[in-house]
Amino acid sequence: MGEHTVASFDEELEHIDRLIRDMDELAAAMVAASIRALLASDNAMAQRVVSDDAIMDARQRELDDSAITLIAKRQPMAQDLRAVVGAIRMAGDLERIGDLAKNIAKRVSAVGQSATPRNLSHGIDAMADLVLVQLRGVVEHYVSRNAGALKELRADDQKIDVKYTAVFRELLTYMMEDPRNITACTHLLFCAKNLERIGDHVTNIAENAYFVVTGQQLPADRPKLDETTMSAPAT
Repeated sequence: MGEHTVASFDEELEHIDRLIRDMDELAAAMVAASIRALLASDNAMAQRVVSDDAIMDARQRELDDSAITLIAKRQPMAQDLRAVVGAIRMAGDLERIGDLAKNIAKRVSAVGQSATPRNLSHGIDAMADLVLVQLRGVVEHYVSRNAGALKELRADDQKIDVKYTAVFRELLTYMMEDPRNITACTHLLFCAKNLERIGDHVTNIAENAYFVVTGQQLPADRPKLDETTMSAPAT
């Protein structure tokens, strides 16, 4: 975005951008910590993730207030208006990512009570790595105004869907092989689904960021390869 005649206008826009960056960093930290807590049965770390959700909520409220105030004072047009409205939408998705990380953290104690949680969760660890690459990259590409990278990142959500399908089948197989795994695997399935949904929110952010940068919408029919509704474990 070019500089404006009123310097404080640029400062207000930069403040909103900075809040988006802060929310993205916090969201990524919450997701990473929730998975570490899950794999290590670390209840203290899980509780910190739950507590961090209040910080995420406060940052979203601050961004909403700043954006509404800017619209009322400056009456932005064209690219500036897209940036402000896009920031509000992106903040909503980042706040939801925080909620999903909190939901994963809340399951840590339940999974940890199982006799064999660790050997069941390797697939989730790999899935989380894919999600974090997406989450850390999307705002970076937005800040650098890299429309091509945003479009590519959105398409890469397919990788998360494919991994989720594999994790779903793996955990289902564990449950069929040994009923003692059912409780832990059920909680892990919910955690995997939360990661898949985080990936969906990242694609929403990529779409909004692409619109802010280019003024154009990406096609609505984005690739989606979650096959769990029709998949079954191999026998």
